[in-house]
Amino acid sequence: PSFPAGFVGLSRHKMSFAMISLSCLATQQQDSFATLREAQRIGKTWAPCAPTREVGALRNQCKEVARLVNKWDRKHEMCKMRKGTRTYDSVRSIGLTVDAIAAVEGSSMKVGFIGQGIMGRPMCLNLLQAGYEVTVWNRSTDKCKAAVEAGANVATTAREVVEASDITFAMLSDPEAALEVATMEDGVVSGMSAGKGYVDVSTVDAATAVTIANAVTAKGGRFLEAPVSGSKKPAEDGALIFLAAGDEGLFQEASPLLEVMGKAQFFLGQVGKGAEMKLVVNMVMGSMMAAFGEGLELGKKAGLDQQQVLQVISLGAIASPMFALKGPSMIEGTFQPAFPLKHQQKDLRLALALGDQLAQELPVAAAANELYKRAQAENLGDNDFSAVVKVLQWNTDDLP
Repeated sequence: PSFPAGFVGLSRHKMSFAMISLSCLATQQQDSFATLREAQRIGKTWAPCAPTREVGALRNQCKEVARLVNKWDRKHEMCKMRKGTRTYDSVRSIGLTVDAIAAVEGSSMKVGFIGQGIMGRPMCLNLLQAGYEVTVWNRSTDKCKAAVEAGANVATTAREVVEASDITFAMLSDPEAALEVATMEDGVVSGMSAGKGYVDVSTVDAATAVTIANAVTAKGGRFLEAPVSGSKKPAEDGALIFLAAGDEGLFQEASPLLEVMGKAQFFLGQVGKGAEMKLVVNMVMGSMMAAFGEGLELGKKAGLDQQQVLQVISLGAIASPMFALKGPSMIEGTFQPAFPLKHQQKDLRLALALGDQLAQELPVAAAANELYKRAQAENLGDNDFSAVVKVLQWNTDDLP
């Protein structure tokens, strides 16, 4: 069976079980169904605020899934054997959930999205795919093309985005960009009014987050910082982790949107705590990557097979999804940017500054930061952060 590309699902967990079950059943029966990865993509979180036309289409799709499951139940012993399992019951429950979906159709929430880079673009596309009306703006207007082709409205200024939206998201490159876009003429703050929400998902320091929050709330708006843990692929898959702090009411209101773009969300308290959590996470990540690069290079110098090094690491206590994902491309010497090295170095710099502020020694992170700084000096900043391994491949005399 074939399912429409616009299938937006019911809830992340229910559809995860449902689509995985359908995929497994179809594969075992040698039916023509998409791969597991495609099934998970099709099963994107259903947004409670989806327009009526999306809910109507979803209702029909759910009925079709239920019909197919019933057909399989009659035709295939495999389905009968799976009765009573969690995944099977989740698939069967799709048909029972249709009426609940119909009861919440028609919300008019409008969403803004500022920033259409490596992270912002796929996050915005997931909101559009879930049926939200989205208005976008980017300092380089050509980067809005994918969102516009997917149905977004494009604004000429950040102010226009805020004025057209109930909640506006921003994914910007660094604290300087986040502050500039918020406070410049025709920026975010200039479009703020009572009740509007601004959610900054950029990675900034706590002081910058507080400055932006104060400017937004002074105009009667509400502010939430929600930096993300995850890079390009999780952004595409709607599997980011949001580290939110600030206005808790806005957090609750924005939660359906965060669920479309992510797999988890945390409310951490007052503004600044989200930034601090993100810096802790990225400091650990950058240090791990530097140590991983050292291990690969030491193994190579010792004459060890690097693929076997990866395999041994993957089976032990230090196994990591990041090592499994980045290891093969590091060995091949390809560094397509999912998380640019310049941003990893920026986060290490901000984490070290936080350590100084709190009188916390961070010698491992400081040593890792020096490697990233050297990589930046060698024009590797726009490569993936795993390209830090390259500075370990050069002779010390060749380094600046």
